[in-house]
Amino acid sequence: MMQSQSQQNKNRTLRLIDLILIGFSGAIGFEIFVLLDYAYFNLAGPDVLIALALAGALNLLIMLTYSELSASMPKVGGEYTYIKTAYGGYLSFIFGCFRWLSSIFAASLAAVTFVLQLSFFFSVFYPQLQVAVLDHAWLISILIVLIMGLFEVRGSKKLGSIIVIAFLILFAVFIIGGFVGGSGSTDLSAVELPSGISGIFAATVYVLPMFIGTRAIIASASSAKRPDKDVPRGILLSGLLIIPIYILFAFVAIESFTPEAAEQQINLITFASERVFGEYGSIIFSVAGMVACLSALGTCLSTQSSISRGMSRDGYLPKILQSVHSRYGTHHFAAIVGTVFIMIISTLGQVPFLSYAASFGALVVFAVVNVALIKLRKTKPYMDRPFKTPFYPLTPILGVIFPLVLIIVPLIIGDGNAIEALTSISGLIGIVLASYFLRMSGRHRIQIALGGIGIGAGILISLFSILNIAGLIPNILAFVPVYIQLITSFVLIVTGCFNFTSGMKKQINPKSEHKEKSAVLRKRLAKRFKLAT
Repeated sequence: MMQSQSQQNKNRTLRLIDLILIGFSGAIGFEIFVLLDYAYFNLAGPDVLIALALAGALNLLIMLTYSELSASMPKVGGEYTYIKTAYGGYLSFIFGCFRWLSSIFAASLAAVTFVLQLSFFFSVFYPQLQVAVLDHAWLISILIVLIMGLFEVRGSKKLGSIIVIAFLILFAVFIIGGFVGGSGSTDLSAVELPSGISGIFAATVYVLPMFIGTRAIIASASSAKRPDKDVPRGILLSGLLIIPIYILFAFVAIESFTPEAAEQQINLITFASERVFGEYGSIIFSVAGMVACLSALGTCLSTQSSISRGMSRDGYLPKILQSVHSRYGTHHFAAIVGTVFIMIISTLGQVPFLSYAASFGALVVFAVVNVALIKLRKTKPYMDRPFKTPFYPLTPILGVIFPLVLIIVPLIIGDGNAIEALTSISGLIGIVLASYFLRMSGRHRIQIALGGIGIGAGILISLFSILNIAGLIPNILAFVPVYIQLITSFVLIVTGCFNFTSGMKKQINPKSEHKEKSAVLRKRLAKRFKLAT
């Protein structure tokens, strides 16, 4: 026990400044290079500044809840652990998957944005290469995800801090240059609001991913030297500091815009950087955008790994996800699985779709985490709480209401990207529920049968999808996106193999299932006896 505690203390190496940098690495950066365009041109106009303030305030409100829960439970799994403590296994698994999907979509968005920034970079001095980049965007997205996945497996932790510091410097130069240069030429009221007040709320959903990355600190809570104090401080400080940075950045960009550029819907940041710094300004900030994409992509890979390991720890996902690489000391299987999913989804290349999908998963989890806080306050009043959410219960109640409102508003105004994303997410959740059933099924005969069906169906769906992509056959399931078909086939094959092999082992040794149940029961009784004494 003493040795285990000593080892745990050795693993706690992160200071407050490290946690703040982790929060920045997840939040600051790539989203502003692409998400401002859709929010500005299609939803809120110049009042996107209000949307940024609302998104930052909502993020800060939610982070108050996260600060209390992370200080009380600095464990691997983050939101999944909080919901599990409040509600038990099944709901925690479902909403843990929502959180995991949110990280996957956010990482895919980072990969797609990297390709766009790469195309802007080449547009200045080599337009022919820009065309080639856009034509092969899906391949470049896959390669960049693969490279960052290898960094995650190898455990290159210093890369994130270096990227964040470099990006903060470039950000500061842009803001100062915009104000000092006095390049403003746009009347902020000149652009008509596309959707009125509802457009501002809808824009808030699309710019929210700029802020929610601060919760990446949760994934590193178990490695903090003083998790009870530094984790809440790191979350709140990073969430608070990011608000004025983004608003100032967007203000300079909008002030630099011209009516002609607005009519052509030229990329907001690319145009503004040229106005502020001259001809090569777009090159500088294309590099900044790519740097930010790499930073956020690495953070999302780490976060999804933490969540999947938390679910693996509790038996909802295969134990192999907890495996540690013998050389690098990283959880390589969890990183590899997440990398594969991100590579598939990043081939979509649709920025608004990925943005809403990432926000949707995050907003659902935000609401449920706040409900979990309220329940834990009632059911576990004596839990150690080094940090308590101020203005309770108003804070968590608002933390439930606002996310649900933001989910609904884009659907009410008929935003096509939101409707498409919600449909796709519903399909993915259906896959999650099917996977849960296959994984938790205890009858070995059912496992063997369903395993065989899953493998066969997965191979068949993947075959049809590949033939459709190659143009050899039409899309048989036209109402289902091809990437959903590929993900479905991947999940069916993996879960099918797992259940088939697991069922065969239990059929060969039918007493093993009874022994496993007895062992679990003995562990539970021993745990209760220790708690009682």
